[in-house]
Amino acid sequence: MTLVSTARPSEATPGGDARGGLLAIPSARPAFRPRVHGCGYSGRVTAPTEPRPSRERTVSTQIWTLPNVLSFLRVLGVPLFLWLLLRGDDGWALVVLALSGVTDYLDGKIARTFGMESRLGQLLDPIADRLYIVSTLVGMAWRGFVPWWLVALLVLREVLMAGLLLALRRVGQVGLPVHFVGKAATMNLLYAFPVVLLGHLPGPVGEWALPIGWGFAWWGVGLYWLAAILYAVQAAPILRRDRRLAT
Repeated sequence: MTLVSTARPSEATPGGDARGGLLAIPSARPAFRPRVHGCGYSGRVTAPTEPRPSRERTVSTQIWTLPNVLSFLRVLGVPLFLWLLLRGDDGWALVVLALSGVTDYLDGKIARTFGMESRLGQLLDPIADRLYIVSTLVGMAWRGFVPWWLVALLVLREVLMAGLLLALRRVGQVGLPVHFVGKAATMNLLYAFPVVLLGHLPGPVGEWALPIGWGFAWWGVGLYWLAAILYAVQAAPILRRDRRLAT
């Protein structure tokens, strides 16, 4: 609404009287509503809300937790798996390997869901992964399923990483943040060689599994070395800074 005076300028009074008044006529323009920071004014005033505090994960020093027990069982399954593989019991070896994969999933899931993450679990999990990779490689190379030079290529990478971590420990740096490329490489290798082993079983399953397993293997080897290069790039400034401080 817009208020328009009907009195002449000489007769109109400030508030409007019998000689003139204020006539209300519809206005084409809507009434003005203040907007705050681009948002419509709702007519209500609300108190500012404080951001919710982020939930920080605490890592405990406990040993006997359910995820740690599952990790211990994974590590204990490595010699059993290697013994079955060297004997030629490929079916049972694959069963042990599948059970290790299930426990690997369960220990991480339980630890994250119920807040049972621990330092020991963070240490055991990658150790178990690498033990299964190395034992699978050695057993399959012994039986002629994979070439020995491929085993040497992966072992060389582990030796270089061990030297890098030892150099970091000497300057007070314990480990490096895990890169997603390293996780992808480990996942590919954990899938690759069991599927390659499955590919040596007779029948159509083996015919399909063998090329898939080697595809995982080549991707895993490439990503494994790429992750080592990325870790070296992360460690270089730390080692240079310590060298400058020493001089």
